Amino acid sequence: MKFLAARRRNPLVALGLLLVALVAVGGGYAAIANIQPAQASASSQTQVEEGKRLYLAGCSSCHGMAAQGTSNGPTLLGVGAAAVDFQVSTGRMPLAAPGAQAIVKTPTYNETQIAALAAYVASLAPGPAIPTAEDTSFDNADVAQGGVLFRTNCAQCHQAAGQGGALTQGKWAPNLMQATPKEMIEAMITGPASMPVFSDGTLPIKDKQAIISYVNNLQNASSPGGLDLGRLGPVTEGLFLWTAVFAALIAAAVWIGIKAR
Repeated sequence: MKFLAARRRNPLVALGLLLVALVAVGGGYAAIANIQPAQASASSQTQVEEGKRLYLAGCSSCHGMAAQGTSNGPTLLGVGAAAVDFQVSTGRMPLAAPGAQAIVKTPTYNETQIAALAAYVASLAPGPAIPTAEDTSFDNADVAQGGVLFRTNCAQCHQAAGQGGALTQGKWAPNLMQATPKEMIEAMITGPASMPVFSDGTLPIKDKQAIISYVNNLQNASSPGGLDLGRLGPVTEGLFLWTAVFAALIAAAVWIGIKAR
């Protein structure tokens, strides 16, 4: 015991243990780092290189040469391929001009270029992947349950009928009537702008599919009663009704006055 105690007090032993610990930590990190690109994307190295070229030409001025972020744009490390696909395929990125929120417009890049950009960003650090066809399928989803989930988690911003609405500081929740299933899932798992992130741990994929089914039902719903007025709710419909009624009453009063002369 005295022999071991004496050896433990030796500074060389402490230094050796420190070196062993550093090598173990460094080796583990290197192993994880080598796995990350494969996890982030199964794309070919050629596609990643093309994505890097496009990134340096069109994105690095705001997001940094290594996607580390700058004062003009956030870091892209860890956002994943899904965030890139959502932002670029909807034309939100690259930004046309600084503003409170990125605006949907015609995409700057084609599908092949978008896939390359997504592959490059995904190769930098692990993050949410682009949803598969299986993820976006909602054929067997429960529309009624989707309505409950949408009203609980989404209606506060997007309005109960998915028509969107104003937020703070000049931002807004977009109208969902033209949103595709892939865009909706990508938005839920990446949380663009003011939207929170709904990971699969928070909102399982089946619940996401149910929400998509509900929104799809809204997108294709008919209006047998007449004008839907954007389905903005009783306030708008009531205002329209009162405006129409008062306009009719005023017109009738003017007509009666003219006839009475």
